[in-house]
Amino acid sequence: MAQANRERKKDYEALQSPFMRIPQMKIDVARGLLNIGVTQIYHLEGRSPESLLAEMEKAKAELRDDVIAYLRMAVYFAENQPPDASKLYPTVWM
Repeated sequence: MAQANRERKKDYEALQSPFMRIPQMKIDVARGLLNIGVTQIYHLEGRSPESLLAEMEKAKAELRDDVIAYLRMAVYFAENQPPDASKLYPTVWM
């Protein structure tokens, strides 16, 4: 029972965000986007993944090294409907 109390708090807002409709999207990247005021997938259209990353860093978010790959994938997803399924993997964008 003590172990159950130690479980990490789930970020339900990020889990329920539209960004989780993007295949392979990580919860912490969705949280970072929400923190900088990007709330919908279509808000990513025409945005530079590098500028999104800079805004997230400015907001003092703790970011992993691979966040840029997820941001590139998310911008691709927003700008291409239907997206090419082979491009919906973060490793393609590294």
